[in-house]
Amino acid sequence: MSTDALLAITIIWGFIFIYAVMATMDFGAGFWSMVYINKPQTNATNIANRYLSPTWEVTNVFIVAIVVALFSFFPGATFILGTVLLIPGSAILLLLAIRSGFLVFSHIAKEYEKFLTYISGISGFIIPGILMLVLPITHGQYIDVVNGNYVLNVGALLSSPNIYAFAAFAVTSTLFLSSLLLADYSNVAEDLDAYKLYRRDALILGPISIIMAFFIMVTLRTEANWIFTKMMDNMPWLLGSVAMFLIAGISLFLPSTRHSTLKGRPRLAVVAATFQYFFASYAYGQAHLPYMIYPDVTIQSGFTHPETFRALFITYIVAFIILFPGFVYFWRLFMKDKRYIKAK
Repeated sequence: MSTDALLAITIIWGFIFIYAVMATMDFGAGFWSMVYINKPQTNATNIANRYLSPTWEVTNVFIVAIVVALFSFFPGATFILGTVLLIPGSAILLLLAIRSGFLVFSHIAKEYEKFLTYISGISGFIIPGILMLVLPITHGQYIDVVNGNYVLNVGALLSSPNIYAFAAFAVTSTLFLSSLLLADYSNVAEDLDAYKLYRRDALILGPISIIMAFFIMVTLRTEANWIFTKMMDNMPWLLGSVAMFLIAGISLFLPSTRHSTLKGRPRLAVVAATFQYFFASYAYGQAHLPYMIYPDVTIQSGFTHPETFRALFITYIVAFIILFPGFVYFWRLFMKDKRYIKAK
């Protein structure tokens, strides 16, 4: 592996991780908005909607960045990925379009608000599961080569326990991370009833998500042993991920710094959970190298020309320097504007 190719795939993996964390919180917030919409005694739906309103547009920036970076840095691999991911990719784009459209209309057409919220919530619940299927597809066992063309074996895909383990992990992680974030958001808004609900949801979904992670490892051992073996070589990172999960869970039982009658420090839990997924994703990404699609496509075989990479890399650095302060300012403004956070 050349240094340039490794740097390029690191940039893409960084975009993927940022999008994964932001999108799971975004999709999950849409789901919780749907769940609590018929419970007027709690303000949980309004909390979720106030989080959704300014963030879902920003989240979509990163999925565009992933596609552009992948096509720019690895044109040799993009054609094959585009071919085998045509069906799940088309489903993702369709659901994203439906969710975005219905999310907008749910705030305009008030007489259809509940129906539109249900549609956007359900689609947001399904999207993470389909997005996560991209990872096991790249393990290679669901891809056939027919007359020199790479073809996705849909039958093998749908009959694989590993596929359902990844999908279930994506859904439970989405709901876990979003419930943690909304618990923190409710805490800042001083909405104690909503905070208690989202804290309870996080305590339920956290253990379920970690069980799904273990299920992934069990099914990987039989279906894609090559990556399971390499992940075992990264055991310290996996143990670090479990440790961060425990810290996140313990944080929800610590005495609150805001209210003496409440338990939990959700901000610490959100940070710990983010590191939990970062450590796990690093272990997985490191184990996946050097393959983009096992066993035929590596990061080196699909890499662009070195001169093209250097020009693109400089462009990305400049774009990052311009955009990153704006994202930080947006987040700080969004999380600290008391008038907006506490609006009814």
